[in-house]
Amino acid sequence: MLEGKLALIAGVANKRSIAWGIAEELHAQGARLAFTYQGERVEKNVRDLAATVGSDLCVEMDARDDASIKAAFDTIVAGLGGLDLLVHSIAFAQAHDLQQRFIETKREDFWLALDVSAYSLVAMAREAEPHMEARGGGSIVTMTYLGGERAVPGYNVMGVAKSALDSSMKYLAADLGPKNIRVNAVSAGPVRTLAGRSIPGFTVMEELVAGRSPLRRNVDAHDVGKAAAYLLDAENVTGTVAYVDAGYHAMGM
Repeated sequence: MLEGKLALIAGVANKRSIAWGIAEELHAQGARLAFTYQGERVEKNVRDLAATVGSDLCVEMDARDDASIKAAFDTIVAGLGGLDLLVHSIAFAQAHDLQQRFIETKREDFWLALDVSAYSLVAMAREAEPHMEARGGGSIVTMTYLGGERAVPGYNVMGVAKSALDSSMKYLAADLGPKNIRVNAVSAGPVRTLAGRSIPGFTVMEELVAGRSPLRRNVDAHDVGKAAAYLLDAENVTGTVAYVDAGYHAMGM
């Protein structure tokens, strides 16, 4: 479905990353891929993974620095020859803010979580806009979670950041729709990523989904990849959250 599409994927850290599950699906559907990475710590992982899908276009990007974002987009667009698709899978909160009560979140940590996890989508969409418009339109997908809609124990300030992300996605969809650029989100159930496992009570979350979801099972990054690929391709879907959680979000108890 995505044969020949030019895609930038932000948020791969290792082979368990949701962003990597998406990358594999986009590659399988024929898209050409480029990647950003955050710092030297993950650079080798990202470059090694990118090579397995035929890409050597990996650029460092600091999601909190507008100049860094612009430079990364300029390099990637020049290397790809344009931009059709953007995958935003970036989030961060201080570890201690996931271990204490939400009410104890410090102001600077609150803004850090929202800056990295929500505003980065706005900043990246702004850079993507002219490049997608030049190709007649494009599609953006971001990763959210049910903790942005409901209070999930231990998710704390990250839930607030996801709520801001969800709202940002809808406003971006409204802004960019006239240019035939669509913006959507995937809300995944608990996936065994490095970041996910850092959430206190993660295994309990898995058990609840497996025990109470209509499908009685958990999901993995490849399930998310398939949903993201659909949203990136679906010509008349925008401003939407697609749930990939075995139906858990639909249950009251």
